[in-house]
Amino acid sequence: MPGLIDAHWHSMFAALPLQTLMSAEIGYIYLAASAEAERTLMRGFTTVRDLGGPAFVLQQAIDASLVSGPRIYPSGAMITATGGHGDLRPLSDLRGVGGLSRIEQTGGSIIADGSDAVRQRVREQLLQGASQVKLTGSGGVSSPRTPLHAFTFTEAELRAAAAVAEDWATYVTVHAYPPGPIQRAIAAGARCIEHGHLMDEATARLMADKGTWLSIQPFVGDDDSICLTGQSRIDQLEVFAGTDRAYALAKQHGIKTAFGSDLLFSAELTPRQGTMLTHLARWYTTAEVLSMATAVNGELLALSGPRNPYPGTLGVVEEGALADLLLIDGNPLEQIALLASPEKNLVVIMKDGKIYKNTLNL
Repeated sequence: MPGLIDAHWHSMFAALPLQTLMSAEIGYIYLAASAEAERTLMRGFTTVRDLGGPAFVLQQAIDASLVSGPRIYPSGAMITATGGHGDLRPLSDLRGVGGLSRIEQTGGSIIADGSDAVRQRVREQLLQGASQVKLTGSGGVSSPRTPLHAFTFTEAELRAAAAVAEDWATYVTVHAYPPGPIQRAIAAGARCIEHGHLMDEATARLMADKGTWLSIQPFVGDDDSICLTGQSRIDQLEVFAGTDRAYALAKQHGIKTAFGSDLLFSAELTPRQGTMLTHLARWYTTAEVLSMATAVNGELLALSGPRNPYPGTLGVVEEGALADLLLIDGNPLEQIALLASPEKNLVVIMKDGKIYKNTLNL
């Protein structure tokens, strides 16, 4: 079968605790990310769409075969506003003058207030090599001071971002959970919504009518996330509760839906990347699950047009496609759970024609 694609991954932040990311030297973060990149590839994920973080150098190192890892479609820093999801500054910093916060220095997120500032930040990510650009549209689970249902940017600010991306022949994707921020993002020209777990019927119809992609993650319980407390825990439980309805609405209205795992801040969680994929069997046939994590995700990646860092067809096995192949000990169409144990069940892993794992006794 084709190599797997994760449409919502954080190459730099998946395996390190947030406290470490906020304090460690950037060199340490890159070394940890390099190790996790190899583990990601060994789970059968030959391509990832990176949705926030300084993944450009890691991408270059992988492409130059300095380290092993998946193809990376980078977004660069997640663009947010003051008080938005990803604004993790200590409150004492708000009284400071000038300078970038720690998370801005590492390239995890970047703050922009006003349309002109948004345009600048979008251009900065594209200048560094972003294949697409991500902005926040609502609060997020890992930002406890930002209400989950809060709007981050005005429609004018989001429209400014989408216009710059369009000028560069690519697209904007927007992090948003509830209906209002999702609808605002679509009105502003966003072509993809990240998450969307709290959407309602009207929002689902709008997404289907506009052809907007939904990049949603099958969060179904505590095993899929780090332990959270306080407001983050309250928001997390709300997202868990909305997952089933969101997938049902996506299916009912025929929304173009991508698979992503969005595993964050834990080396103990990242091995569940394949397990997250198997959760989709709650709503889809195994054939649909496998298609979503390969050919369908490949279609989403192609939205980056000439910004696509890897020209060629992904997610299919056909003449002329990129040679990403997995050989599985068993039939995942009959047992999707095989993908939850890649160390045991993936016999051959090939990316771009190069074999990275081969346990065949031939």
